Parts: sequence; C-alpha cells; structure tokens
Amino acid sequence: MTAEAERLRELVEAARFVLFDFDGPICRLFAGRRATDVARELERWLERQGLPALLTEEERGRPDPQVALRAVDRRHPGSDLVADLEELLTRQELRAVPSAMPTPYADPLIRTWTALGARLAIISNNSARAASAYLAGRGLVGCFAPHIYGRTHDLHRLKPDPYHLNRALRAMGAAAGHALMIGDTPSDLQAAELAGVPFLGYARNEDKEQCLRQAGAEVVVRSLEPVLQVLRDLRE
Repeated sequence: MTAEAERLRELVEAARFVLFDFDGPICRLFAGRRATDVARELERWLERQGLPALLTEEERGRPDPQVALRAVDRRHPGSDLVADLEELLTRQELRAVPSAMPTPYADPLIRTWTALGARLAIISNNSARAASAYLAGRGLVGCFAPHIYGRTHDLHRLKPDPYHLNRALRAMGAAAGHALMIGDTPSDLQAAELAGVPFLGYARNEDKEQCLRQAGAEVVVRSLEPVLQVLRDLRE
C-alpha cells in the first residue's frame, strides 16, 4: 500500500462527520447544460438591465456563472441587484438538476457511510435548493437533511470562507478533527484548512488533480471507488 493510500484509509476511518461539496464529488450539475451557457444568461440579464459595464472584459465569457455573480456583489454588496442575480442563478441551477450526472460511486458511498453511522452534510457554493432537489431525486436527501448548506445572498460567506463548514460542525456537534471535507476545488481545500477540518480531494480529470495538488492537497482521488472500498472493508 502506498503512503497516500494509507493516508486515505486513515482519513476515511477517522471521519465521523463528512462534509461534501455538491457539484463535483456528488454530481456534475451542468453535465446536460453547459455552465458557460448559464454564465452567458446572467450576462444577458445584466445587459437587459442596462448594466453590462458592471462586468469587466476579463469577467465576461467566463465558464463559471458565479464569476459574474461575485463580480456584481463586489461592486454592489448586499443590493437588490445581487439578490435578483442570485435568484436567477438559482433558477438556472434548478433547471439543470434533471440532467445532472451522478459522480460514479457517489450514491453507494453516501448510503454506505450513512449505514455505518456517519453524519453527512453538504457545503456548497451552489444553491441549497438545487442540492436538495438533486438529492431528493436520487433518494438521498434523508442522508443529509437538515444539514444542506448552500449559497445565500451573503456571497462573502461562500467558500473559501469557512462559514458554512463551521455552521455545519456546530449544528452536528462535531469536533473539526473528527470531520472530513470532500471537495474538488482549491476553495474547498482552503475552507477546510481554515476550519481545521481534514481534506480529501476528488478530481475527475488530470487538470483538476494538478490544481488541487498545487494548492496543497495531500490526498487526491480520481475516483470515489477506493473511498467506498475502505468503507466496505470496515463493514466486514
């Protein structure tokens, strides 16, 4: 067994509370509808309001719709404009739920961890409504509810801010050292570090793995299968 495989086993065996990012480790939310198209929809909405200048040339055309949302929030924090744009993004995420692609092994991993007595939470920069809708459609919402924490109008509390991680830990009565964050971005890693929570990186491709490792992630898996296998070994 490699040193990283051994460290993976240690992380999984020690976790009593598991905090999942949503889009990535659990599913690809925009698998059926490109995130770039959603970002463009937000940009068109700003144009219809007569406010295209709120985005710089660099911010326009980015594949992540949250780039536009955060950019507007930086310029008009806490405004009705931000609330309306956030609601528009939430509706777009809800539209994407039926075509979201489950991450391989995520469903059995969630069910197995729950059966072993772990308590689970969602910590997402997506809407909690979208995460809840997806999980309900997979018959998994009971594994997480009520601990589904997502984007609100307070955008400064999105990851890498650890606000929602700390909120989940308090709500579950969990010590940070007994928890595990599973995420696929450097912002997930940073939030976990700020909250004092061990981190397991999930990367569906080489670029995402390199990005996580460059950010300092010690353990990164390209598939959730080895995580599931550790749990199955624990059941035997």
